[in-house]
Amino acid sequence: MRLLAVHPSALMYTRVFLRLEPLGLELVAGAARQAGHDVRIIDLQVETHRDFRVLLADFSPDAICFSGNYLANVPEIVDLAKETKLLCPKSFVVVGGHSVSFIAQDVMGLADGAIDCILRGEGDATVALLLNAVESGANLLDVPGVITADGDGPPPIFVKSLDDVRPARDLLRHRNKYFIGTLDPAASIEFARGCPWDCTFCSAWTFYGRSYRTADPMVIADELAAIKEPGIFIVDDVAFVHSEHGMAIAHEIKRRGIRKEYYLETRADVLLRNKEVFRVWKEIGLSYIFIGMEAVDEEGLKQFRKRVSLDANFEALEYARSLGLIVAINIIADPSWTRARFEAVRQWCLEIPDIVNISVTTPYPGTEIWHSEVRRLTTRDYRLFDIQHAVLPTTLPLAEFYEELVKTQQVLNMKHMGRQALRDTAGIAGRLLLRGQTNFLKMLWKFNSVFNPKLQMADHARTPRYEMPIQPDAIAKVDRRALYVHQPAGRRSRRIDDATEHFVDKTRMGAG
Repeated sequence: MRLLAVHPSALMYTRVFLRLEPLGLELVAGAARQAGHDVRIIDLQVETHRDFRVLLADFSPDAICFSGNYLANVPEIVDLAKETKLLCPKSFVVVGGHSVSFIAQDVMGLADGAIDCILRGEGDATVALLLNAVESGANLLDVPGVITADGDGPPPIFVKSLDDVRPARDLLRHRNKYFIGTLDPAASIEFARGCPWDCTFCSAWTFYGRSYRTADPMVIADELAAIKEPGIFIVDDVAFVHSEHGMAIAHEIKRRGIRKEYYLETRADVLLRNKEVFRVWKEIGLSYIFIGMEAVDEEGLKQFRKRVSLDANFEALEYARSLGLIVAINIIADPSWTRARFEAVRQWCLEIPDIVNISVTTPYPGTEIWHSEVRRLTTRDYRLFDIQHAVLPTTLPLAEFYEELVKTQQVLNMKHMGRQALRDTAGIAGRLLLRGQTNFLKMLWKFNSVFNPKLQMADHARTPRYEMPIQPDAIAKVDRRALYVHQPAGRRSRRIDDATEHFVDKTRMGAG
């Protein structure tokens, strides 16, 4: 079969600070191609809807799969599915990905028959099974993870091994368009999949059933050696949970003389526990480390169920700085914040040398706060669920909340655009221009045109074409078993040693 894999357009945050290659879609494409299908990829982060229509006409795909990893992309996906059915009425349309796995029936309902099925769970595990069923005329409801208008198939399944399928990187037509910060261009790679923690605002653990699986260090090194881009974004939800795995990858990189520059995300407590791993990685090219602090006080940490003390967070920041790493942290702005709270956060952020990003508390399907906050939503417009819009009642009038939010973001942006920072940035930009790379340079001038309180208010004023269904009353105590896409299999689903398992249990606040 001819399969066209489609990634939707960029979201608000990714229009400025980063643009990452669609690794999940590349893995799906790789699995389909490995099964003998003819595959193309189009990424609407860097191409247009017109390009999509041209490719539809030229390639004439038998099946089109859309990546639904982000809730805010749902309206675009539904519109494109409807357009696809008009242009290619005999084509089979499937949507998969992280976010749609939690709201499959809702998305099917919005599409008015334009979507033939939703594929829940890990798409690289089951896309070949689905395409074979479509091609042979077999019952789709025999395919794990499938949801159609006629019902649900068996539960989703995991890929047997993260080493079995390689991403079809060669199918992307504009690889030089992907970057994160000054890593321009940058490729993405997966060392491990899943997360064993259980933060209330996150759906990684509910999607993967609190599993944690790792790829073979030799396979990872093979892939790194084959990647042409000098920058590498490690996509793991929490990097180097298992210290031995991180060390084994580093050993292979050293042995082969692979020279790259790396950006990763981790937790403060993981960094403190596995200091030696991060020190070794600094030696082989680690430049950026992102630590999701989420809050600057103990009460905020408790709210997000991150059992990491403020002292541990600050100690982790100090250690990362001592290694010479560029440190970025995330703070979640709660809708209850007042002007005084915003000002206090601004002052705190200005006192530290690190890059600080401010996002907004957003309940997503698949998270615990979705079930506790859903009846308080002030909008059901999918497009506003992008962690940059307030979708819950704000203590300040909404316009004032956005003024304070953007003011905070602008202050933090300018902190890194001062005189010395500009001199450093000019040197980096010059080196990138010599290589023909302009993504980072263009980013420097985009901030005020994207982060603007008037534009955010205008987003709320737009009439939504598609809205989330009205939700049932909030649940006082969430049945955590009902949250999962992949059902948890307990200790055997986590490829970590017993000491690390004990560490995880001590540093999370849920149970089960």
